[in-house]
Amino acid sequence: MREATAAGASEDVRAHLALALDVDDLVEALRLGRALQPWFGVAKVGLELFSAAGPDAVESLLGAGFEVFVDLKLHDIPTTVNKAARVLGALGASYLTLHARDDAPMLRAGVEGLREGARNAGLDEPCALAVTVLTSDRGAPQHVMPRRAALAAETGCGGIVCAASDLHDARQVAPRLRCVVPGIRPSGSDAHDQARAATPGEAIAGGADLLVIGRAVTAAPDPAAAAAAVAAEVAAALAARP
Repeated sequence: MREATAAGASEDVRAHLALALDVDDLVEALRLGRALQPWFGVAKVGLELFSAAGPDAVESLLGAGFEVFVDLKLHDIPTTVNKAARVLGALGASYLTLHARDDAPMLRAGVEGLREGARNAGLDEPCALAVTVLTSDRGAPQHVMPRRAALAAETGCGGIVCAASDLHDARQVAPRLRCVVPGIRPSGSDAHDQARAATPGEAIAGGADLLVIGRAVTAAPDPAAAAAAVAAEVAAALAARP
């Protein structure tokens, strides 16, 4: 049953929601995560938290019962990306971001390293996500996102990160890839630095598989109430899908 209440959301709804823990303290990240876990099944570790706590952030959130999304947007020579991805796969990351910048060898190296790390640790196969165009980018040419989505599919990535407004084109080019959408803002809330924001309902209706939500919930006056409202909107949008 797809539903969400003040007490929490169904597993189906939680699987569609990633909580962005963009803080510089692991204790604070865990406090936020535990408080909002009734509505979020995935915790995102970005550059700020990983810089502050490193692999401990991943291990601690796994221990708290989350799937972990490591959002480091790796972009380097293929050997370096392969080795870094292998480490993160062995740690237990379910998702890892790689920059899709017309560099097929680098993307393949990241995909292979992530899979190898997880396999060697006896873990389920994780999902490498190619970041197409940042949701803060107002000026990317229209051809860039489809080209990068196609490259992600060709190099074995399991998904892409794109704006909600790009979902239709992404599905046309790479229909089998998971689509992860950041820049989610409930109706009437501050878009902050997101140039191409969307509401939770809009993104799910457009075909998003996973929504990344941070400040709209974590910086809200009542984070639990904000999380419950987002989850309820997602549940309604999922129920309305064909």
